Amino acid sequence: MNTPATKFFLCLCLAFSFNTTAQNTSNALSYTGKMDNHKILLAAVNATELGSLLQKSGPFTIFAPSDAAFEKFSSNKIAELIKAEDKRALKSLLSYHIVAGQLTASRMLRAIGRGNGMASFTTVQGKKLIAHLDGYDIVLTDPMGNTARITAADLNLENEGVVHEIDSVILPAQM
Repeated sequence: MNTPATKFFLCLCLAFSFNTTAQNTSNALSYTGKMDNHKILLAAVNATELGSLLQKSGPFTIFAPSDAAFEKFSSNKIAELIKAEDKRALKSLLSYHIVAGQLTASRMLRAIGRGNGMASFTTVQGKKLIAHLDGYDIVLTDPMGNTARITAADLNLENEGVVHEIDSVILPAQM
């Protein structure tokens, strides 16, 4: 499935997206760390124009799949979603990674403790994510049973939101 043409197209989309991002004033996903690990996520956010919405409203907590997570999900599928004329599926996927409010790791841990080892968080899409601990790591489970481990927590956004990097893409439904 990883053909050279697909990789080239994905790189082309990312290059165009970064050029567009550099020209935009949207800082919805600007945080104090580097965005080197989230190029595909930035391309997807720019394709859907969710960046301006996230910047104006908020704060939000974003569970940000790394580039490796998107490639594990399917680099072909994400490239299709980014280039599609109808962005509803891409918006649905992205909004499932966003929770309203400032949900820091310590708040998640407190909620997990109060919930006898599990906590539920509602995404802006209206679906639930279940969080639990696996050793020292917070793990999210989507309705399809897929899991994502938080690999970097509490990256502060410029709009007072929070980003948690995750190692897998979580899904609201079968994609």
